[in-house]
Amino acid sequence: MNNPIVLNAFRFVLLLLAQVLIFNGLNFMGTINPMVYVIFLYWYPIKENRAVFLLVAFLLGLLIDIFSDSLALHTLAILTAAFARPFIMRFCFGVNYEFQNFTFKNTTKIQRITYLALLIVLHHTIFFCFEILSFSHILLILKKILSTSLLTIFLCTLFSSLFSPKSE
Repeated sequence: MNNPIVLNAFRFVLLLLAQVLIFNGLNFMGTINPMVYVIFLYWYPIKENRAVFLLVAFLLGLLIDIFSDSLALHTLAILTAAFARPFIMRFCFGVNYEFQNFTFKNTTKIQRITYLALLIVLHHTIFFCFEILSFSHILLILKKILSTSLLTIFLCTLFSSLFSPKSE
């Protein structure tokens, strides 16, 4: 699949179906429910139109909310992470990512994992803070953020290594 639009549409549908049909049904230890659809933010091309990227992220979150009946929590979380993606990229890769010839091939594996982990932790922080919506339950919020983020980072790193081009 050389066409980036077809590839991104395929990833969109595949991640949507995987999240709704497989990962929403998993519930480890009562609190851990991996949200692997966040890897879409990692896989989406860097130099594409930012407005289209935010719209696609909104649609992904909205569709997951519709199928999960989660009151726009996924939409809020993924849209916030999508909006913050340039800032996270600047933090992880420096100003190098702003150049036209930037690719993930020119970065270290640690930088890529850090970038993915920061996207996931930001997403999960927004999601669980608004899901519980009470600072009197801060320990529960932190427990959910930590446990779900660790499992999601592991799964997304695994998916990234399995489904990314070998040159990465």
